[in-house]
Amino acid sequence: MESPTLADWVGDVDGFTARQWQREPALFPRKAPETPGAPAAPAGPFDLDELDAAFDGGLLRTPYLEMVRSDKVTIPPEAFTTSRTVNGTTHHGFADRAKVLAQLHRGATLLLRCVDQWHRPTGELVARLSEELDRRVEAFFFVTPAGGQGLAVHRDDADVFVLQAAGRKTWYVHDAPTAADWRLGELPEDERSPLRLHGVLEPGGVLYIPRGFAHRAVGAGGLSAHLSLTVRDLSVQDLRTALEGQLAEGLDLPARPLGEAAIADACAALLDHARARLDALGPADLLRAARAARTGTTHAPAAPAAPADTVETLAAAARTWESGAPADGRTGLAAVGRTWRRLRGAAE
Repeated sequence: MESPTLADWVGDVDGFTARQWQREPALFPRKAPETPGAPAAPAGPFDLDELDAAFDGGLLRTPYLEMVRSDKVTIPPEAFTTSRTVNGTTHHGFADRAKVLAQLHRGATLLLRCVDQWHRPTGELVARLSEELDRRVEAFFFVTPAGGQGLAVHRDDADVFVLQAAGRKTWYVHDAPTAADWRLGELPEDERSPLRLHGVLEPGGVLYIPRGFAHRAVGAGGLSAHLSLTVRDLSVQDLRTALEGQLAEGLDLPARPLGEAAIADACAALLDHARARLDALGPADLLRAARAARTGTTHAPAAPAAPADTVETLAAAARTWESGAPADGRTGLAAVGRTWRRLRGAAE
């Protein structure tokens, strides 16, 4: 199944961009199927069945999973993971489904980090959304029991799309920061941010939260699970880094000038080059360079990435391996023998 696009969640993208994007939180209920009687398409590619498959695979481990409580109680990894011995060495942090379920029954929330790095369909979705929005996107998955709350009221340094996969979750989205130099994380006890959106997200529904808008969520029914797609935007530090790169672009100086005179000449060359670059550099150029650095693109249009299906698999390599290898092991052994004789002769 092809990865969904922004239009699959918000409908009219132009209207969403004009009214909600980075301005206003919005809840988009599950879309009815186009064909009567057909099941509605899920909002995202990762759900509890995919999570079970990850547990069954046996390789899910920290730091890709952690468990949190809104009351700031730290749940140590050994409470939801197990250890394994491989080749005589003990390795820790492998996900233990029974322990995870026990913690969920106690009210904890399961958090899976960077799902796009280890779940291919989610990676494809993140790549598509990143290209569509021209921003870096990451994926996180939350599982919360009814009445549970993973995080207290907090602000994220990202726009967030929440794709409900199972159960129901009640969301409270508060206002944007009032100060320009706002802080990430939990809101201070004395900050009272006005409520902007209060609603229940059902399976297949999508919630949009603009960057910096304070929010929290509470499980409202069943075992609630959702995929959060965080859309990272630029900070002043990103702009500073991009500016440094732009000012140094095209500059060719020795890395280690020798002597006071050479160092003074390098200073003059650097300043002259920076002034010339600044005269030619506009805000749009700096913004483009910063966005390219954040999304991993270059200034020139990149060649399209090869589809994942065209990348050689191990099974395909095995089918063609024999044609590129010696018919038997004798050729390889003979080469090793010749090398060994040369080394022995040199030693003598």
